Amino acid sequence: MNSSIYNISALLGRLLLVSIFIYSGIGKITGYAATQGYMESVGVPGVMLPLVIILEVLGGLAVLFGFKARLAAFLLAGFSILSALIFHADFGDQNQAINFMKNLAMAGGFLMIVAHGPGAYSVDDRNHTDTTRL
Repeated sequence: MNSSIYNISALLGRLLLVSIFIYSGIGKITGYAATQGYMESVGVPGVMLPLVIILEVLGGLAVLFGFKARLAAFLLAGFSILSALIFHADFGDQNQAINFMKNLAMAGGFLMIVAHGPGAYSVDDRNHTDTTRL
């Protein structure tokens, strides 16, 4: 594959993959009480909300800019799977089943970053870090 297409695709892929997390994390800040209440309604302690916001916003930005991208992608993959299991496992509801599969697909995208790195247009590549490790 042409290296320019590969590099631009990796950058755009990272942007598309994390946009939902950055947007959602900011939304959780502006709707903090409602989000905390929803989390508690499904048995997740509301005290965990700041960690969720940090992971979504900072983890999303880390993947976007390709800074410690493999580690951030690994954490976001795990978060996506846990979120699917906790919040979207009602397979009798078609919308929840679709959201469950969406979360698994996002986890798959993140695991591709873990496996192949963030690409050339990234801080990790610029710093020539060892991309074989998280």
